Amino acid sequence: MLAIGSRAPEFTLPDQDDRTTSLTTLLNRGPLILYFYPADFTPGCTREACMFRDLHAEILSAGLSVAGVSPQAPERHTEFRGKYELPFPLLSDVEKFVIKMYDVNGPLGLGVRRVTYLIDQARVIRSVVKADFRIIQHEDFVRKATLLSGHARPLAKEPV
Repeated sequence: MLAIGSRAPEFTLPDQDDRTTSLTTLLNRGPLILYFYPADFTPGCTREACMFRDLHAEILSAGLSVAGVSPQAPERHTEFRGKYELPFPLLSDVEKFVIKMYDVNGPLGLGVRRVTYLIDQARVIRSVVKADFRIIQHEDFVRKATLLSGHARPLAKEPV
């Protein structure tokens, strides 16, 4: 897991529509909640994605955006996004290149850790949470991030 205060590595990945999307492009809209998850259509990942969907209006109103990253192909992300009406991009990291850059590869290189980063527009990691099975911790993280980030105030320098 990357440390708070470190610079988030730049990347470019295909989204669910197979369009290339970079970290810089995602940050053009404001600070980003970037979450890594193991797989589409699994119970925990579906619950997490739906949590981000349900909080999406609150996330946007706080001046934040959200994107998910997992190792499934864009076509799989298209199905997942459509079935659960997810209003944010899902990025495909089939080779797990970005997953490794962000140090969220699973134990022994298997799987992906459930990690959520809050990244500001200068690409500085402002906060992070790792909770593989406790999705409620990711929800708490998002709620705190939205409270701290509003349009009028800069992001907090303390961990969320």
